[in-house]
Amino acid sequence: MIIFAKPNAGGALSVAQFVHLSNAYPSVKVTGYLSNKLIMRKLVISLGATLIGVSLFAQSKDFKMGQWVEVNNAILKELNRSYVDSLPLGRIERKGIDAMLENLDPYTVYIPEEENEDLEYMINKSYGGIGAVIYKPGKEDNVTINEPYKGSPAYKSGLKCGDQIMAIDGESVHGLTASEASDKMKGKPGTKVTFQVKRVHTGAVEDVTIERERIHLPDVEYYGMLDQTTGYILQTGFTENVSADVRAAFNDLKKQGMQKLVYDLRGNGGGLLNEAVNIVSLFVPKGSLVVTQKGKDASQNEELRTKLDPLDTTMPIVVLVDGGTASSSEIVSGALQDLDRATIMGKRTYGKGLVQSIRPLPYNGQLKVTIAKYYTPSGRCVQAIDYAKRGDDGSVTHIPDSLTHEFKTLHGRTVRDGGGITPDVEIAAPTYSRIVYSLVLGGIIEQYVLHYVAAHESIAPLDEFHFTDYEDFVQFAKEKEFDYRSSAKTYYDQMKKELAKDGMTDAVKEQLAALDEAFNMDKEKVLRMKKDEIIPFIEEEIAVRYYYQEAGIKVRLRYDTQLKEALTKPLIEV
Repeated sequence: MIIFAKPNAGGALSVAQFVHLSNAYPSVKVTGYLSNKLIMRKLVISLGATLIGVSLFAQSKDFKMGQWVEVNNAILKELNRSYVDSLPLGRIERKGIDAMLENLDPYTVYIPEEENEDLEYMINKSYGGIGAVIYKPGKEDNVTINEPYKGSPAYKSGLKCGDQIMAIDGESVHGLTASEASDKMKGKPGTKVTFQVKRVHTGAVEDVTIERERIHLPDVEYYGMLDQTTGYILQTGFTENVSADVRAAFNDLKKQGMQKLVYDLRGNGGGLLNEAVNIVSLFVPKGSLVVTQKGKDASQNEELRTKLDPLDTTMPIVVLVDGGTASSSEIVSGALQDLDRATIMGKRTYGKGLVQSIRPLPYNGQLKVTIAKYYTPSGRCVQAIDYAKRGDDGSVTHIPDSLTHEFKTLHGRTVRDGGGITPDVEIAAPTYSRIVYSLVLGGIIEQYVLHYVAAHESIAPLDEFHFTDYEDFVQFAKEKEFDYRSSAKTYYDQMKKELAKDGMTDAVKEQLAALDEAFNMDKEKVLRMKKDEIIPFIEEEIAVRYYYQEAGIKVRLRYDTQLKEALTKPLIEV
């Protein structure tokens, strides 16, 4: 409501009162000065109208909610009474709930009781089992141990990559899917499971009994020194107690002579908010603002500040990010950027500025619900998608750069909101050809590595190991079914289809014949052409099978061009 006013000698509002009134009641816009009596009368009218409007709006919302519940109940009762077949209540209940929540955002989801273990894994990255990744190509195949985790029950029992499990507790694995076999291998920590195992190198068949344990997959997957003075920490999640792991890694690296830290959050999809706050607290003064949380419910509004004494507030830090860096990772990188404590390098982050909470539901179900948006210390929200605004087809839109706003870091640098964290230093991520994705996602490299392990009882020490049997891989892969077309070839094939639709094939048949000859390379030729791209993936997977997960990361770092470029870039002044 806008009130136009004129100066009046009879008791005008002071400037301070005027400003206070404007701030206190933003729905009432006051222009100029007005007598106290008149302004109060109009203010009462305005506020009264506002309160009536709020009351009617609340009643309208309550009516809509009641109407919705009543209609849903009526539909279910009528279906139960009239539908020709018995109602699949469990299925339609879940589909109805999922469809309803899908109209909000991807992070608000229903978790029934039977999926609580999956929720625990998501929060804690832990489960009861033997600690191994398995491979089962078909229902009638044996279960192959693909990757035993170092230190796990599988590791301690002597299971190795390539060993085949033929039976679990006396029951053949033939006829089981990979998921069903995995479920039988998992179980309550402290319980035992017996496998009939065929050893990979000797072919001997023996029974192996393993006591299950609580398997925890660490979020700090690797840390070490890149050179004499540069430490490196790779963190892939934000589950419980990861901040303690980062603290321990940092202290250990400092003892090894670290003078600069590379903190790798690429591909880190986030997790627990409090762990993000605790990690920022390692590097900034106690009491620093890390993130502000704002929701519809005022009880959710909160400023989260560091509560712990820092480990180091001056050591240069590079934070590596990319399009897979999301949620808690963006809180950490955004806070360190806003506080001018680190140099962010890489590509713009995902842009998930939404906070979820777990709420209990009847029958031991749970609701993971978005309760708030988070804001970095400078005041910016990095949420990139507006789920509240959808097109007629239900699609959501990204916030355009033209609608973003400028904010200032602690030392006055300009940063923007509305779409993830933009790095201080942009560094291109490596790109891969279509055939690499096809080989990885199609499982061809994984199958070859199992073939390689069966033929090689050992390999050279990790620092000396390089994959040199590429021709063996070519001969193996050429017999497998996978899409080896280049991206250009896929576009070319689509173009030919469109030409055929338009009846133009004959008109350009000579040109097409020439292009066919250029594009139609056989599988072996394509594999050899992409040798340099493919070898690092094979080398990493082989290293993991002999020297476990940490070895794979070390091999990956050999070929990490983005990291190597980051080490050459100047840091911002902090």
